[in-house]
Amino acid sequence: MAARQGVIARYAARLPITPATPRITLFEGETPSIPAPRLCAEMGLGSLHLKFEGLNPTGSFKDRGMVVAVARALEDGSAALVCASTGNTSASAAAYGARFGLRTLVVIPSGRISVGKLVQAQVHGAEILAIDGNFDVALSAVRSLAAELPVTLVNSVNPHRIEGQKTAAFEIVDDLGDAPEVVAIPVGNAGNITAYWRGFREYFAEGLCSRLPRMIGAQAAGAAPLVRGRPVADPDTVATAIRIGNPASWQGAIDARDQSEGAILAVDDADILVAQRDLAMVEGVFCEPASAASLAVLRAAVRDRLVAPGTAALCVLTGNGLKDLAVASEGLRAPVLVASDAASIAAALGLR
Repeated sequence: MAARQGVIARYAARLPITPATPRITLFEGETPSIPAPRLCAEMGLGSLHLKFEGLNPTGSFKDRGMVVAVARALEDGSAALVCASTGNTSASAAAYGARFGLRTLVVIPSGRISVGKLVQAQVHGAEILAIDGNFDVALSAVRSLAAELPVTLVNSVNPHRIEGQKTAAFEIVDDLGDAPEVVAIPVGNAGNITAYWRGFREYFAEGLCSRLPRMIGAQAAGAAPLVRGRPVADPDTVATAIRIGNPASWQGAIDARDQSEGAILAVDDADILVAQRDLAMVEGVFCEPASAASLAVLRAAVRDRLVAPGTAALCVLTGNGLKDLAVASEGLRAPVLVASDAASIAAALGLR
């Protein structure tokens, strides 16, 4: 079996790096596209795969772009990283900052970040400030900070982040032999749908895939500025990773939608949570709520005949379910207390 390489080593020729760029890695990337045969049959699709980005080093897709952004920050002599975050960006920035000796400064919306993601950033040594405002306010603040001080902003407005994230599209084609006909993907700050579309277009231009997928973006109904066509002042959804009211990559997402003849749709929190549970219980893949929005939107697109029967589809699962256990644990049955002998256990399980 070939050794893992990491994003920069595997795709160096396709990334904005120079001979002086440090070849750093936490062995991000190379995540699997897992077949999902039971959900595929449910929807009448030709095939369905789950690109499980929750298997990256910090449990989300953010590591792909972060490694490139941090490598360029090191090349430029930066001593500190700064970001606004609803969780996954801060965890990734903190991990790469710790690994490569950079101070990491994080601004979060107070009370609007899952404990699991916050702890990740903390254990990696990030310095965290909480503000009275949402993600969009936090991003505006750190953009101003980075414009005035010698720190590197590592949100997806950093173009190196998008470049690193496009490698997921390369991997999908490399692993499956071609691009899917449809890619369903969560849309929060919109950097990821922008990046995937860029990656597929680059491979297609070089003849490395025979088609371009239709991009079907998923926004939560309470945080759906692209669907509404205007920013949302107070976005609200259980899917914290896409709780964003004014995406930084707004135009990139619109371009991906329109150029691919796709769609960006809103899905209810209830449908997102059903999709999260089904992914875990039907296909054995545990993802965070925002990730499950991709399955929820694909189901909606199939139901509304935006996606035809027999289609080859892929859902991007952007983060690991362990990121947000509080949401996943709601409604689960508590363990049943029984005596320790085999007969009692068997009886409680209905085996006798």
